[in-house]
Amino acid sequence: MMPEDETLRPTQVRVDLAALTHNLALLRAHAGGRPVMAVVKANAYGHGLVEVARHYESCGVDSFGVALLEEGLTLREAGITRPILVFGGIPAVQMPELLRHGLELTAPSVAKLEQIDAAAAATGLRARVHLKIDTGMGRIGVQYFNAETLLEASLRCRHVEVAGVYSHFANADAADLGHARLQLERFLEALTFYERRGLPCPTRHIANSAALLQLPESHLDLVRPGIVLYGVTPGPECPLALPLRPALTWRSRVVYFKVLPAGHPVGYGSAWCSDRPERLVTVPCGYGDGYPRALSNCAEVLIGGRRCPIAGKICMDQFMAALGEGSAYNGDEVVLVGCQDGECIRVEELAERAGTIAYEILTSINARVPRVYA
Repeated sequence: MMPEDETLRPTQVRVDLAALTHNLALLRAHAGGRPVMAVVKANAYGHGLVEVARHYESCGVDSFGVALLEEGLTLREAGITRPILVFGGIPAVQMPELLRHGLELTAPSVAKLEQIDAAAAATGLRARVHLKIDTGMGRIGVQYFNAETLLEASLRCRHVEVAGVYSHFANADAADLGHARLQLERFLEALTFYERRGLPCPTRHIANSAALLQLPESHLDLVRPGIVLYGVTPGPECPLALPLRPALTWRSRVVYFKVLPAGHPVGYGSAWCSDRPERLVTVPCGYGDGYPRALSNCAEVLIGGRRCPIAGKICMDQFMAALGEGSAYNGDEVVLVGCQDGECIRVEELAERAGTIAYEILTSINARVPRVYA
C-alpha cells in the first residue's frame, strides 16, 4: 500500500524501500560480492513478506530463505521466480507441493533425504536440496561427526540435485567468537568429504547476519543475511559496524487527550498514578497489535519530537502516554519505533526494555497493523 492512503488505520508500519536497497548493497559489498540469500521468513521480520521479496528481487538478490512451505508458496503465488530455500524440517506429506512449486528443500538426515528422493521420483520432478549439518546449534541437521553418512547418501539419490550444504551458528552474535569459529572448523572439516573423493563441493553457506558482520572467514560461497537487511543489529554484543539504515517505522496517532487530577489512577490494575495533575493521550495500539505488554510503565514514545513515557498497563488495543509539560492534539503523530524531529527510538531499545530481542519485537507486529511502502 502507498503511504498517501489516508483510509488506513492510523497505527501503521512504514517500510523505507530505499533503506532496504541501501542495506543490501552494503552487505553485498561487505561480503566481497558473494551471492546473497535474503532471509524473509516470519513476514520478512515483520516488514511484509511479499513486498520485501518483490523489492529485493528487483534489486537482483540471488535467492531467498524462508522457514515454511507456506511462506515459499506465498512467494511463488506472488510471482517471485528466484530460488527459495525452505529452512525447516519438511513433513513428507508436504514434499510433492514443494517440488511442484520449485522450492528447494532442506535435507537434515539420511531418512529425510530418502523421503525427498522418493517424492521426487513419484512426482516425476527433480528435487533441489541443501544438506544440513549441525555443527553446534543442536536444532536440526546431521551431527558434524556423522556428516559423511548424509553426504554419502546424497550420492546415491537419483532424483535429487544437491544445490548446497549448510550449517547455522549458535553464537556468532557474541563478543567471544570462540564457539562460532569451532562450528566453522567442524563444518569445513565435514566438507573435506568432497575433496577426498575428488568431487566438486556444492555451494557452502553458514554466514548468518552476525557472522556476515563479525566473521569474514565464514562467508564462503554465499551469505544469508536476515535481520541486518532491515537495519537492525543481531544482538547487543554485535554492533552494526556498517552504516545500515533501519527500514521500519511504527507509528500511530493521538485519538484522545485528557487532563487527570492528582491521584487519579490510569489503566488496568490502576498501575500508574501521579501526585500532580497530568496531561495524557490515548494511542490506538496495544499488545493485540504486537506492542508488548511488558513495555507497560517502562517504554517511551515520541510525540512532537519529545519522549513521552507510557502511563499504565498497555491494553489489547490502546495505551496511554503522559505528556508532562508538553501538549498534543487529536491526530498528532506518535512514533513507537523510528525517528521524529531528530529524536529516535530504535527497536533494539524496545527489546531491551521488554526483556527480549529485537527479532521478537519485529516479528510480533501482526497482520492487523497495515504496512505501507515508500
